[in-house]
Order: sequence, then C-alpha cells, then structure tokens
Amino acid sequence: MLEKVEDLNHAVGHCQRCDSVVEPLVSLQWFLNVGKYDDPNSIAGKAYGAVKNGDIRIVPDRFSRVYLNWLENIRDWCISRQLWWGHRIPVWYCDDCSYINAAVDLVEVCSNCSSMNLHQDQDVLDTWFSSGLWPHSTLGWPDDTEDLNSFYPTTVLECGYDILFFWVARMIMMGIENTGSVPFRTVFLHGLIRDANGAKMSKTRGNTLDPLELVDRYGTDALRFALTTGTAPGNDMRISDGKLEAARNFANKIRNASRYVISVVANYNPGLLGSESNRDPIHREDRWIISLLDRLTVDVNEALENFELGDAQQKLHDFFWNDFCDWYIEMAKVRLRSDGSDSPIPMLVHVLECTLRLLHPFMPFITEEIWGNLMPYISDQDLSQSSIMIANYPVASEPRLDVAAEWEMGLIIQTIRSVRNIRSQLRVPANETIDAIFEANESRNILEEETATIKSLCRLRELHIQEQMPEGDATSPGITSVVHPWIIRLPLDGIVDLATEINRLEQELEASNKNLRRIEALVSNPNFKSKAKPEVVENEERKLRTIREESEYLEEILAQLNTV
Repeated sequence: MLEKVEDLNHAVGHCQRCDSVVEPLVSLQWFLNVGKYDDPNSIAGKAYGAVKNGDIRIVPDRFSRVYLNWLENIRDWCISRQLWWGHRIPVWYCDDCSYINAAVDLVEVCSNCSSMNLHQDQDVLDTWFSSGLWPHSTLGWPDDTEDLNSFYPTTVLECGYDILFFWVARMIMMGIENTGSVPFRTVFLHGLIRDANGAKMSKTRGNTLDPLELVDRYGTDALRFALTTGTAPGNDMRISDGKLEAARNFANKIRNASRYVISVVANYNPGLLGSESNRDPIHREDRWIISLLDRLTVDVNEALENFELGDAQQKLHDFFWNDFCDWYIEMAKVRLRSDGSDSPIPMLVHVLECTLRLLHPFMPFITEEIWGNLMPYISDQDLSQSSIMIANYPVASEPRLDVAAEWEMGLIIQTIRSVRNIRSQLRVPANETIDAIFEANESRNILEEETATIKSLCRLRELHIQEQMPEGDATSPGITSVVHPWIIRLPLDGIVDLATEINRLEQELEASNKNLRRIEALVSNPNFKSKAKPEVVENEERKLRTIREESEYLEEILAQLNTV
C-alpha cells in the first residue's frame, strides 16, 4: 500500500552549546490569560493603554509602535518552565483525588478530600514572570510599605531594546495588575554593543570582549566613554580598538590639561579664584571661552533631558579637546608669558572645574581625582563639597553668551589655521619663523589686539598690518590666503625652494586626482550603491569629499606658485 518514499529536507533544532538534536516534547504547561489589547479591563489592555494614553513614554518614540503592535497580536502567556532554578509554581496535586490546589502559602491538606498526600508542581515560573514583579516586589509589595509609597512608580527604566517584550512589557502588565499603577514613567532603550564588523557579540562566535581586560588596557573611564558616546538612543553601536584608543586619548587629554592648569595656579593667589567678580570676563579670549562654556552647559543639560547621552558627550569632547585645550590654553600661555595684569588663570580654573562637573557622569573616576586636587585653589563657597559627586551639576540659567566675541575669535582661529595649513603644505620647518603681511581695512583693531597670539601660534617673525598690499608683492614668491575680511600674504623668498615645491605639489596633485577619479567611478556605480553595505558607501562618499577638497587646495596653491 506504500506508494513512494522520498527524502525531504527540513529544519532540525540543535543545541547551540553541545550541538545535540533538540526533539520536541509535548507536555502540559501553565498559561496566563492576558486578554486582548482592546479590552481595557484585561492585563494586555491595561498595558496597551498605559503607552497609548501617554502614561508611559518610550524613548526613542519609534519603539512605541513596536510595543503596541506586539500587544495587538499577543497570545496567552506560557508561564511554566522546566528548569532547575526559579520561583516554584505554587500548585499542589492531590495523589488521592487528583485535585489541583493553588495557594500562596504552603498547602499540606487537600481542600477537596482532606488528604495529606500531596506533591508540588515541578515546574518553575518563567524568568520574565518573576522579573516582571521586580519594580514593586523589591519595595515590599504586597505589604503597604513606606518604600512602596515613596518609590513606586519610579521615574526612568533603562534597558536594551531587545527585551522590550520580554521584560518591559511584563513589568508594565504585572505592575498595573498588582498595584493599579504603572511601574515607571519613562522607558529609555539603548542599542546593542556589536563587534567592529557589526556582528552581534556571542561566546559561540568568539567575538566577545572581556570588560576587565579592556579596563586594564584602556582604563575604566575610557571604556565607559567609548561605550556611551557617538550613538543615539535605540541604535546599535560598534566597539573597536580604535574607538577605545580614542577614548583613552581623551582621558589622557583631560589629565594633561588639568596637570598644566594646576601647575600654573599653584603660584597664584588662591583667594582670588572662584569669586564671582573674577568670573566676569573682560578679555576677548575670556569672553569667548565663557560664552562657549555656557552654551555648552545649556546644550548638555538639554541633551540629558532628552536622553541624548551620546550627543551630550560628543559636545563635551569637542569643547574640551578643541576649544579649551587646543585654543584657549594655548592662547592663555601667550598671555602668561607677557606677564600682563589681565591674567587668564582664574578663567582657566573656572572653565576646567565646570567642565569636570559636566563630564563627571560620563567619566567619574578621573574627574573625581582631578576635582579633588583642584579644590584647594578655589574659595567659592558653592563648591565647598567633599566630592564632585555631591556638587551641583552646572546649569546656565542666565547664559553669558557673547556673539561678538565668538565671531571675533572665530576669525582669529580661522586665520591661524590658514597660516598653519600653508606652512604645513609647503613643509616649512616648525622651528622656522616667517613673516606675514595682512591687508586689514575692516576689524583692524581685532588684528592689532591679537597680534601677539597670532605671531606665537603661527610662528611668525613679523606681522605687518597694511590697508593695501604693496604692488610688488603680487609677483614676489609667496602665497596669498583670504580670511574675510582680511587678506594674508606669506612671503616665501628664502624660505622654500619654489622649483622643488612646485614639482612635489604637482606630483601630489596628480596622485590625488588619480585617486579622485577612481573613487568617483566607484561611488557613481549603481551596483556599488545597491550591493555594498550602507556604512561602506558612506565611508567612500566621505573619502571622496576629502580628496576633492585636497585636490582643489593643491590646485589653488600651485596656481599661485606658478604665477611667480
């Protein structure tokens, strides 16, 4: 009667650890009837309404729709598990009449036949059932405790988006069902940590990283900063040696800058530091940095309120590394060497101290240590705390914004960068000073007041300010750069060998254009954009923009050199 026999391929489950075949076994299980999402009196309906009506906010908001969609399609919840650990299911079976006794407390006598011949169910509750009770059970529920009244519901729950259904939804279900109130007001979801190639970390793949080893190699604060910066809520992030090294370098930058500030303030009158009168900036550079600091404080507080932790840290990183270390400290060194009456030391200390408090939630160890070493030089009563942890977090309720100072210092910084770029492109030795001629019909006072700073940071021998460039300079060896409203000319006679430099720059331009054509062909290829990973496409497009700018800059310099 057998018509035919044929082989069929089908999926066979295997254990991920021992690779044994996992065979299905039909057995009795306990289920919880959670009801339907559109029934406001059911467990699922109450959890659905809590997010739908705005009693609970999910960050980022796109996961609200994911949460609601899951509840709209929910089924009865299987709450029994065949494990060796967990909450034992509170059910006792009578061996005489087979009656099922369910109770909170231990059952010793069958409520149906009064038999004492009972045995408890061997299964345990689902892990997520037990952990779903956490928000209120840890506070003493079902008893009406002081902790329960004080801390339930809590404010923010933070977890990974991958357990939005397993844990978050279960806590909302159980919390409302048992207490009548939502367990928390905001759910903040972070992404997953992936390896450098974007793959999910797992011990099976062997691509996991031991955090203790990373702490020994890079430092605790560096690891903490690398894991929490450069990402948005709910987005996955990749962790790599490069990112960890960058975070470690930032920690070293904080340490070195702080060491310098503490060294210069050691011989300064500590009674003058920390008073409000010395925090009112007079010098342009002081007004500029305090304006940026207050703007940063506003932005960081706003980012934290919106759970944009990565954005807050990126702003802190950019301010401390670029504005404070690379520019303000270097400019302050020029003023300190001049021994003027308008010392930058009070502002150095104030900006460092305030930035340390802004950084503390993200890098707690290094900021605590530096802050403690800085405090003996500050007399501000508002900061008389034994630890940075209990000092007030900076808030700029009345930010001291100075748009004029920001524009003026932006002009100075752009000028210094322009001169430095030319020196670098023409390979002028760092220890060799050169002259510069400025045509400044507008904002001449700014240039005159900042001459010492520009000369020092640009390694200039002389800085000549004129209303118009001399006629003979147009045909003499030199490079002209425009930083509106100024025109800058750097005479190169006796500084560089023009023939050699032109030959070198032409070779660089040829190599740059060749690379440019290759990447342009790649990026414009439809197959590349459709088949390559988005991050690869983005990287190539970024590379294309950089090389194009490099080629344009080389062409501009060569055009000037070839006209001499």
